[in-house]
Amino acid sequence: MRPSRLALLIAPLALLAACGDLPTGADAQNPTGYSSTGISKTALLDAQERTILDQLLEYPHDSQAQVSAAVLEFAPGAETGWHYHDAPLFVYVLEGTVTVTYDVDGTEVVKEYGPGESIMEAIGTHHVGRNLGDVPVRLLAVNIGADGIANTVSL
Repeated sequence: MRPSRLALLIAPLALLAACGDLPTGADAQNPTGYSSTGISKTALLDAQERTILDQLLEYPHDSQAQVSAAVLEFAPGAETGWHYHDAPLFVYVLEGTVTVTYDVDGTEVVKEYGPGESIMEAIGTHHVGRNLGDVPVRLLAVNIGADGIANTVSL
């Protein structure tokens, strides 16, 4: 028999109570005793409402949300092939420079993204990513999709 969610929430509190008084004051805000010092935060992307091509950002809402992440590596000369995304995709460039060509209503729009840059990729717009440099390109790609919706659709 699986424990209920309420039991899973109450069990740690019962354990603390059995070991002595529950923490109060400052200890109640950090009952684990771990220090929050020594942790820094580097924002990768400010709050976004639009993609890199100024499209309104919308999440797929007809099925269960799914998030996946991967580090992609492009050897010099490598390319993705023409494709598009049906769901939001966050990309952070770890190393190298990736050149992306977008087909915007029959016009090619070329953008370059280098180390430390973050983007919300275009949705539903055909594009190709290329490594035109002589060093590998490494990207962190986080797909914010839904069950039954392909993160990437090849052409």
